[in-house]
Amino acid sequence: MIRLVLVDIDGTLFGPKGVPECAWEGAEATRAAGLHLGICTGRPGRSFALEYAQRLDPQGLHIFESGAVVLGGDGGVRKAERMSFKSYEQLVSLARRYNLDLEAYTPEGGFFVEADTPEIRQHEQMIGLEAQRHDLMEIPGQPVRAQFLVREGPVWDTVRAQVALVSGVEIHQATSPGMPGVIFASVTNWHTSKRSSAKWVAAQYGLSLSQVAMVGDGENDLELIRAAGLGIAMGNAPDSVKQAAYYVVDSVENCGLAEAFKLAREFSKTLEGGASSLENPTPSGPEDQV
Repeated sequence: MIRLVLVDIDGTLFGPKGVPECAWEGAEATRAAGLHLGICTGRPGRSFALEYAQRLDPQGLHIFESGAVVLGGDGGVRKAERMSFKSYEQLVSLARRYNLDLEAYTPEGGFFVEADTPEIRQHEQMIGLEAQRHDLMEIPGQPVRAQFLVREGPVWDTVRAQVALVSGVEIHQATSPGMPGVIFASVTNWHTSKRSSAKWVAAQYGLSLSQVAMVGDGENDLELIRAAGLGIAMGNAPDSVKQAAYYVVDSVENCGLAEAFKLAREFSKTLEGGASSLENPTPSGPEDQV
């Protein structure tokens, strides 16, 4: 029985024209049905992302920074997984060596950059948050996440391979319809991910991951879509994500999230394994069910 629905932002809640009103209507109906809702995003928990979380479920727990931070609806930090300074400094050195944009985030809401590139400025505008220009080796506070803003190509292939060799971290890639062609490569502490924080959030409600629905569209959602009791992929997701999901809904701009909320409400009325009672189920394939 689904009791908690987690929602990615970019490409799931937020589309090329912003957040469609049907998404908020679906969220309201889902809360009214007694389900908990939560944001589950790589974005920092400030500005637009926090506003989305508070509108989605003002009493909920919300996952930010690719799982490194969990905030309450009041914006207070409930959980934070900080990176080691040694690992973080290696990432800064790589960004400098290859002249790549790198952002650093702290659990208290700090957002720091060294560069002032068009991509950085566009990202600031998209998330509604101005970064502090600062020497990244000397930021105040211990970071929870570092994020490269890059494009596909041999330079990023080289750097990504070197990031994989940095001790104590893991990397998650995402994209956004707000910045087509840009890869947001988040680096967090080892074993810190959307899945790990989703498990923690579920436990705060007395739930397991089998009682969680995850709605997403990106490779960084893949692990949780597979682990959740109900994994739902947006119609604009890549094939790898669609194949892992039990259901594929329409695209974000065509009210796919509202469709996903409806599925979650229907699953909340069934016992686990009782999906046959749903109206017109359209799974991506029984072999992909988790």
